[in-house]
Amino acid sequence: MAAFQPQDPDFATRVRDSFARQKAMAYIGAQLCAVAPGRIEIALPYRPELTQQHGFIHGGIVGMIADNACGYAAFSLLPATASIVTAEYKLNLLAPAAGERLIAQGMVLRPGRSLVVAQAEVRAVTAGGGTQVAAALATLMILRDREDAPRPLA
Repeated sequence: MAAFQPQDPDFATRVRDSFARQKAMAYIGAQLCAVAPGRIEIALPYRPELTQQHGFIHGGIVGMIADNACGYAAFSLLPATASIVTAEYKLNLLAPAAGERLIAQGMVLRPGRSLVVAQAEVRAVTAGGGTQVAAALATLMILRDREDAPRPLA
């Protein structure tokens, strides 16, 4: 895995501040656990209200944390004056999302001038170990000269 150099020396604080503004992540109870250049880890404790009819965490919720893991991995490498949005992502659900918590690990595969490609692995963790439940691949668009901040609704 390549070692990436962030363009912002204060990238970790900027990532944590941005994640803290994500009301959707707070709503589902997701937590940012680890921040490194080009790598992010998000944890989501099991909650019955996030499940589908079989009691597994819903695939849409799995996709949310995978997308965010990819996005923040990419965001960690950007200059302080830039932001990022997902242009596309693909999610493969590999096993039921059943466990005490989910862990999404995002990592940058290739940073570009206008697009970043990142991947995420989502694991369901139990006392006895864990199982990979999803794999994601994302293309993210860099928004240059657009600080990562709330935008007024138009």
